Amino acid sequence: MSILARLALLFVLVPLLELTLLIQVGRWVGLWPTVGMVFLTGIVGAGLARMEGLRTLWAFRADLGRGRIPAQPIQDGLAILVGGALLLTPGFLTDVFGFALLLPPSRRAVQRAVRRRLRAGIESGTIRVVTSSPTFGGGGRPGDASGRGGGDGDPGSDPSDRDLDPDKEIVV
Repeated sequence: MSILARLALLFVLVPLLELTLLIQVGRWVGLWPTVGMVFLTGIVGAGLARMEGLRTLWAFRADLGRGRIPAQPIQDGLAILVGGALLLTPGFLTDVFGFALLLPPSRRAVQRAVRRRLRAGIESGTIRVVTSSPTFGGGGRPGDASGRGGGDGDPGSDPSDRDLDPDKEIVV
């Protein structure tokens, strides 16, 4: 199944599941307590996202100050961004995933799982990583020090000119 089909399925199924869950919770505890819980999780989630975001920003700056690449803070920042967005989306299912991305222990577990999946995709060839550099001699494709991929000089023959398949490539 292509990535677009998966996303389409996700954008249809998740709202249906959320609506069903909200209706069920509303039947169990009533309308106003359900609305209150949705608002409360949004407010608590926004505060937690802010706190974790600031902590990640400090870690980012500390890594840069030590001359290290801030890989973990960048991963944390992305997870916090997604988690915060999920918590602002009304519903309990998205709140569970949002809190999982905001809390450091579960966020690390999710990051490890994503890294394992990416590594497996790269090793199996289903994900291809292409690097490039704006400087001379940097970059990329085997067989050419310029990173241009060893084309014959015709811009149309340069492999980097072709459309990328989002299911198969990551350009770094």
